[in-house]
Amino acid sequence: MSTRTSPAKRKADAAVTSSNAITQQIDSFLASGGEIQKIPNGVSGQTWPAPRPTRGAR
Repeated sequence: MSTRTSPAKRKADAAVTSSNAITQQIDSFLASGGEIQKIPNGVSGQTWPAPRPTRGAR
């Protein structure tokens, strides 16, 4: 007994869908007056608090 199956419908690849969504968000951001800054390599956006002073060694 053979079973016939219909060919699977191809869904959009997740990467393509994500890429399109990001492109739309960027276009919307720029249209609302936003600016994109170019950050040089090696620069971090993370800031670390100053280390706490240590008490005497035990």
